Amino acid sequence: MEKKTFEIGGIPALLWGPGAERLILAVHGSHSHKADVPVRLLAECAVPRGYQVLSFDLPQHGERAQGPAPFEQRVCVEELAAVVRYAGKRWLRLSLFGNSLGAWFSLAACRDEPLEQALFLSPVVDMRRLIENMMAWAGVTPQRLRAERKIPTGFGETLCWDEYCYACRHPAGPWRVPTAILYGGKDDLCEQEVVQAFAQRFGCALTTVPWAPHYFHTPQELDALRGWFAEKL
Repeated sequence: MEKKTFEIGGIPALLWGPGAERLILAVHGSHSHKADVPVRLLAECAVPRGYQVLSFDLPQHGERAQGPAPFEQRVCVEELAAVVRYAGKRWLRLSLFGNSLGAWFSLAACRDEPLEQALFLSPVVDMRRLIENMMAWAGVTPQRLRAERKIPTGFGETLCWDEYCYACRHPAGPWRVPTAILYGGKDDLCEQEVVQAFAQRFGCALTTVPWAPHYFHTPQELDALRGWFAEKL
């Protein structure tokens, strides 16, 4: 497949497919990058249907793994907004794909954008709830987190008071973009009732794969993702 690497204001980006007037902006999640498997599968499905796909590396990911910018909600939202402005000047019709945390950043950065469609895979739709769940898993109280500011956990994540406060101040919504969600019934990161409530609140088409976890990665899970892309694009 035709691919072009370049930078958007210093952000490494990847454009998939030949020229087209329709673009899908792909936003990866944590522990991922601009050319990860879900993005590649999206491009393989979207490009033959007349789209290009634009993906980029979030801070501390991909080519930016050792870069100075922090992987924080405020920074990611600001960068995504800048990429959206770049895309809006160059393509006539914009759509969106957000994976996990990429969906959360998109809810903040793109809520007022005239997008044709959004596709969310295993989306984080309530960051406050997720952080509070991680605090409970780690046995950390809000009072302790406020006092210590940052606390590493045994499951590889660092709890941060500033990130918790940001999530409390910036809940999801309003969201008016026609949206389809693919969710794994075995997702142990994003609670099913939270995703269902979001889908109902904003009129999203929710598809649940009962046996899939948060991270779609096995051949069977990826086949389900391919089929969902083919159905929704």
